[in-house]
Amino acid sequence: MEEGTNATNKPAGQYADGKNTPIHNDKATVRLPMLMGITLAGGMLIGATFFGGTKSLNTIGRGYTKYREILQLIENNYVDTVNTDDLVDYSITKMLEKLDPHTAYMNPQDAVAARAQLEGGFDGIGVEFNIYKDTVYVVTPLAGGPSESAGIQSGDKILKADDTPLVGGKIENGSVFKALRGKRGSEVKLTILRKGDKEPKIFAITRDRIPTYSVDASYMIDAKTGYIKINRFSETTYDEFKAAMTSLKAQGMTQLMMDLRNNPGGYMDRATNIADEFISGNKLLVYTNGKDNRYDRKTFAHIAGQFEDGPLVVLIDEGSASASEIVSGALQDHDRALIAGRRSFGKGLVQMPVTLSDGSELRLTISRYYTPSGRSIQKPYVPGHEGDYEKDLELRSKRGEYYIADSIKNDPKLKFKTDGGRVVYGGGGITPDYFIPRDSSWQTSYLIQLYGKNIIREFAMEYTNDNRKKLEKMSFADFDRTVTINDDQMGRLVKEATAEGIKFNEKEYNRSKNYIRTQIKALVARSVYQKSNKAGQNNEFFRILAQSDDTYQKALKLFDRADKLEHGMFTYNQK
Repeated sequence: MEEGTNATNKPAGQYADGKNTPIHNDKATVRLPMLMGITLAGGMLIGATFFGGTKSLNTIGRGYTKYREILQLIENNYVDTVNTDDLVDYSITKMLEKLDPHTAYMNPQDAVAARAQLEGGFDGIGVEFNIYKDTVYVVTPLAGGPSESAGIQSGDKILKADDTPLVGGKIENGSVFKALRGKRGSEVKLTILRKGDKEPKIFAITRDRIPTYSVDASYMIDAKTGYIKINRFSETTYDEFKAAMTSLKAQGMTQLMMDLRNNPGGYMDRATNIADEFISGNKLLVYTNGKDNRYDRKTFAHIAGQFEDGPLVVLIDEGSASASEIVSGALQDHDRALIAGRRSFGKGLVQMPVTLSDGSELRLTISRYYTPSGRSIQKPYVPGHEGDYEKDLELRSKRGEYYIADSIKNDPKLKFKTDGGRVVYGGGGITPDYFIPRDSSWQTSYLIQLYGKNIIREFAMEYTNDNRKKLEKMSFADFDRTVTINDDQMGRLVKEATAEGIKFNEKEYNRSKNYIRTQIKALVARSVYQKSNKAGQNNEFFRILAQSDDTYQKALKLFDRADKLEHGMFTYNQK
């Protein structure tokens, strides 16, 4: 986890507009979302307006009076001391559950953390950290950041930040963020205990702007095939994407694999901009429909994109949501890309961020979006039954949907057609053109316990630090060819796991062994070569992982199908 970023991983798009423009309200309405005036930046809505006429305002006024009376009675008369701010936050949260699964309220701390995911950077010391056994470890100092310049190393234990202890008790991500982040130019003194040292050292670090990136990887798989992995649609995603595409085309790319797996979404306009890079002419990319035409918008292709011709394979899975589904839906509807993998999450609702005067935030659903063929891909929900909605992915697993294509049950009433006449479905995510089952051959209880105790990451960090001087002299090609995690080293990992209370299971270990080797090697590659990576990409890490990524390997064989699809040849078996 990068210092300054959010730990949340909800599969939902973040913003409806294309900008990070907060919307402020006066103090009188800070706790009353029913009364909020709203302004949507980016052109979807200009100005502020209440949600209805006089009758609606009168109704809201009566509700506000009742609510204020009850709070006052609790404050003055309840038998025990009560934090009314907590009661207000709770009541708002429960009220929003009557709407839809993605309208949400966040307190100021959570709102700041969530926004940080989509911003282009944050002010901090520039480390990736991990909490293990109530201790904060440096996974790696970010390349070019102030921590690296100050001499912080992978594996360092952060005992204190100024006078704030970061060891012992229950350490949470939020407290670490608070201690390490701060205005650029400000100084923080870290008390560091390094492996092999008996006494801690103090490092004075001046905080600076730390950029964050959303294009995880961008490299040539072979002489003609490019690969781009996007982890979210943030403030800088489109610029990162364009730079990656320019580089790949300069290296001779004529076909592309774009990986949107586990991408939870983000800014809508970044998604449509990227779709526009692949779709020619002025074709429709997405449209939205709200309560009235204030929230209605159609977005069309309008630029000469960098890759409007050439085979394109897009990878999605059940973690691909919102903006990811806008991109894959537009490309599928226009028969521009072969969508491969598993059915996406199914989030077709657009939220607008409303920042309240105390820094808390309401993310209010103001419209639904539709793919060019007219599909709403929002999966069904019943207001007030969030538990059922959240269990949808679990139910997919129980139905066998992750392993058998025919287990995907599309609603025959929600049938649509692409430009070329192919049948596609709405009502619950993007169904891929080519189904690739989840590879679970390596998944075992023993592996889960290793992850739970952080054994694999810790082992990789120790291996890197013990061999760093030798490894840093290698090119990545030499590293990939010669470095292996041998049986003796795997035996050491097992011993460390046993010492941490994980009972050895030989059968499960043998199933997971090759996967564990790959994970360790990938983590080592990331630590060794991160300094040489441009724009925050971890190409070496993902190159190693790809060697045992079943979806990736099968997708490499789909470019002939993608080429036929682009040229209107739809006779192949789409499953």
